[in-house]
Amino acid sequence: MNQEDILQLIIQHARDVLPSLEGRELSPTDSLRELGANSMDRSEIVMMTLEAIDMDMPLAETIKANNIGELAQLLADRKAGLTA
Repeated sequence: MNQEDILQLIIQHARDVLPSLEGRELSPTDSLRELGANSMDRSEIVMMTLEAIDMDMPLAETIKANNIGELAQLLADRKAGLTA
């Protein structure tokens, strides 16, 4: 699964958790926090995405990502074994 596939999953899950995003154009530079996701929402979105790509990693490691594009890159790299 590549970065773009993971980005689309994150966007889908963000819309599932935050119905107010339905119909809104989302870009890789968008921050879940700025889109209105509180910490519980963000955790749920990340957990849903990790489950969808069949990956296990501590949620604390995803804090490094400043936006959904960086999150997708982080998960894609981890999935490909590029980061520990």
